[in-house]
Amino acid sequence: QTAYRLVHDELMLDGNARLNLATFVTTWMEPQAGVLMSECRDKNMIDKDEYPRTAELERRCVAMLADLWHAPDPSAAVGCSTTGSSEACMLAGMALKRRWALRNADRYPAKDARPNLVMGVNVQVCWEKFCNFWEVEARQVPMEGDRFHLDPQAAAELCDENTIGVVGILGSTFDGSYEPIADLCAALDALQDRTGLDIPVHVDGASGGMVAPFLDEELVWDFRLPRVASINTSGHKYGLVYPGVGWALWRDADALPEELVFRVNYLGGDMPTFALNFSRPGAQVVAQYYTFLRLGREGYRAVQQASRDIARGLAERVAALGDFRLLTRGDQLPVFAFTTADDVTAYDVFDVSRRLREGGWLVPAYTFPPHRQDLSVLRVVCRNGFSADMADLLVQELERLLPELRRQPHPLTRDKGAATGFHH
Repeated sequence: QTAYRLVHDELMLDGNARLNLATFVTTWMEPQAGVLMSECRDKNMIDKDEYPRTAELERRCVAMLADLWHAPDPSAAVGCSTTGSSEACMLAGMALKRRWALRNADRYPAKDARPNLVMGVNVQVCWEKFCNFWEVEARQVPMEGDRFHLDPQAAAELCDENTIGVVGILGSTFDGSYEPIADLCAALDALQDRTGLDIPVHVDGASGGMVAPFLDEELVWDFRLPRVASINTSGHKYGLVYPGVGWALWRDADALPEELVFRVNYLGGDMPTFALNFSRPGAQVVAQYYTFLRLGREGYRAVQQASRDIARGLAERVAALGDFRLLTRGDQLPVFAFTTADDVTAYDVFDVSRRLREGGWLVPAYTFPPHRQDLSVLRVVCRNGFSADMADLLVQELERLLPELRRQPHPLTRDKGAATGFHH
């Protein structure tokens, strides 16, 4: 009891997860999901022979996602659960690199054949980690003007015979916008017509992969595009499950080289595995299946529409305050970014973030990457559990703070790099 109290009391100093508008990660689930997770916390996801029903629920989730993302044959799609989108991205990147290496076995490995991966500068840091860990050159399309994500033509121009693939992001963490995946595939189709280079696309759908299928059904971004080889998503973001669970799917077995699949005789059974992690809890996979079963397509549509409606309404109310300029409006991901208006000189976004934190609100402020390092913004992520009432409270807090901020002689932030603990 003493040990419990020591730990419990120290954790009271953490921020309130429900007021954390920086994270995309789920901070609320139904009590029944929590009960199921506690019942499964001792099950090892990797031990499929000992826990065959947990393994079956994982298989069903993969099949449901393959159908949701229009795989040519959902029953033949290859996929697995992961600890999150970062691991899923690593697996997808490994598959891209190995497929490229097999196609170029006559000249790789060699000093003049260094693989590269093309992406926007707005990618999540896991892609930079992948390139570092697996010795791949990262070729990044910079931001320009009011374009805060990848430009399809610019991406195609960075491709050459050593390009293992191009990453498109369905829902940028910087501003919540979708990258134009169909236009990217079209640019790469044109590149193949001109040069013969056949460059696959991976879609990082960490957030949008569980939003667009329900709210933007007419948007073509998934396996309907033949050039899309693989997709990942975070079950623990808009998949509506507590951390940590992610999913990686390939359009068919050909997209995942067989040599990356390990078959292990483990605890009495033959177990194929291609995840990076080995032992991990089965509770999150069970919770994902529960959520799919509980909500269905219509339920997910209702939940995500509610989040989008709150994001759009909140963005409009922030704009109506007069001190801020919106970059996005929450009409793609339920996320919006905004900065101070041009005539605001007394304070900056870092001051706003710091003052909101005094009331328990975690709203990140950060500077954009090259070539828009002149732009610093605040970003609000609206998730399931962030209600319209909570949005009202946030606006009221801003209205309370603005008169004090306007009276400042100048922005008080000396070190913008240290002004927020939030990093992509």
